[in-house]
Amino acid sequence: MQRIFITLMAWCYVVVLAIAQDGVHKQSAAADYQWPSEPDVLAKLHQWQDLKFGVLLHWGIYSVPGIVESWSICCEDWIKRDTTRTYEQYRKWYFGLADEFKPVQFDPQQWATVMRQAGMKYMIFTTKHHDGFCMYDSRETDYTIARHAFAGDARSDVLRHVLDAFRAENFMLGTYFSKADWHSQYYWWDVYPNRGRNVNYPIKKYPWRWEQFCQFTYRQIEEIMAGYGPVDILWLDGGWVCAENNQDIHMPEIVSMARRHQPGLIVVDRTIRGPYENYQTPEQTIPHEQLAYPWESCITLSDDWGYVPQPRWKSPSKVIGLLAEVVAKGGNMVLGVGPTPQGRIQPEAVQRLQAIGQWLEKNGKAIYGTTITPLYHDGNIWFTASKDGARRYAICTLSDGESLPATIAWKGNEPAKRVRLLATGKTLKFKRDGEKVVVYLPSGLPAEPVALEIE
Repeated sequence: MQRIFITLMAWCYVVVLAIAQDGVHKQSAAADYQWPSEPDVLAKLHQWQDLKFGVLLHWGIYSVPGIVESWSICCEDWIKRDTTRTYEQYRKWYFGLADEFKPVQFDPQQWATVMRQAGMKYMIFTTKHHDGFCMYDSRETDYTIARHAFAGDARSDVLRHVLDAFRAENFMLGTYFSKADWHSQYYWWDVYPNRGRNVNYPIKKYPWRWEQFCQFTYRQIEEIMAGYGPVDILWLDGGWVCAENNQDIHMPEIVSMARRHQPGLIVVDRTIRGPYENYQTPEQTIPHEQLAYPWESCITLSDDWGYVPQPRWKSPSKVIGLLAEVVAKGGNMVLGVGPTPQGRIQPEAVQRLQAIGQWLEKNGKAIYGTTITPLYHDGNIWFTASKDGARRYAICTLSDGESLPATIAWKGNEPAKRVRLLATGKTLKFKRDGEKVVVYLPSGLPAEPVALEIE
């Protein structure tokens, strides 16, 4: 993931700045979306669309100091660095974090339990970010968590334990994999200086080296697809590694192989329009309008994808409001949560996630398994519908610190019979006031979003 934050740590001497147009993946154009032609892929994609809410777990060597994932070793204009150490000194320090990453409190069951309590239905875990550090026991490189400071621990093949824990909680399972690998000599070859995020040598001059990288990537993805049980989603980051950017890694062969091992696999080749971007992934944003094809807003619980020492958290009401908007516009939302370097979900995150889950337990009927309705919002009220068309749902969202009003009103989506408070089933009084429906809310409701069922 590419949202960059500013972190000031005197001992690591790095400042990374975010520029939206460079630091965040752009969304593919709607007109270019291609529905999968394979019936089993299409069926799983529709199943995924019903889940609505998932978690994206960023965990890697960058978690040790609590800095942005991978990007501080990339040389691009929007990345700034203190001049007290050279780039090579910094890169050596960063890659050397593998020898400090020893998460002795690693507890994937805690992760899975907390995310289930949050009302999440699917997960995506970072098997390898752009820095090339593998969170599984890859045979293709020694640069893995299983062969450095955590070697010898019974849990060192981290991916296996994470997937097993979430599988036991009935999650749909996704594996994040970066197509770029800045640790690999087949991508960033030390013979040449780095050229930003891209491969740093001329592929036309060294086609054999690029082919080695393609085969390396193929084999690493096959390790994940063949060695860790059933997987539902292959979520590929690093959209600049593509044929359109003269970095063709032979996606047809990769996807064919992956689906041999995982029939019906959803493939998300981020920002690469065409048959291997089965759903689109706007990052840290929500599309302005409803979209009639599969998509997922990737949004963080704090400001950052991974662990940072002093995060600025979103409130439960804020997250619920974002989820309501996403679902009303026809999408899913995956929430970014970064475990600590010790391997736990922070108490402050647990508290917020559990509050979101408590709301969804009472109001999830307005979220899960719903579909869009033509009139999908009026101000801060977002509408969804049951698939049979018998019911619509109105979710009134709140800004932080805002109290619920005594009445809420909207145009369209008029009730034919009744309006119920979804959390309790209580029938509410309503009236028509010109073009608007006015609903009277009971007193004493908590200051959180409220969901109504409209019949």
